[in-house]
Amino acid sequence: MSIDYTLDLRGESCPYPVIYTLETLRDMKKGQLLQVIADCPAAFRNVPEEVIKHGYTLAQEPVKNGQEFVFYITA
Repeated sequence: MSIDYTLDLRGESCPYPVIYTLETLRDMKKGQLLQVIADCPAAFRNVPEEVIKHGYTLAQEPVKNGQEFVFYITA
């Protein structure tokens, strides 16, 4: 899996992980892969829900790593 962009949102409270993720995806080319790292508990549910609602796909299931969540999203 080749990651094109990484968005480190640790320390950002919700809803900012969702907002910044969608803004970044809008600027990416179709098929590029975005890695998002977040530590806001609500992001675990909200980020996948919103990116799918906006037409993007998860390249794999979200990964929980301690207090952090890692998402792989295809633009």
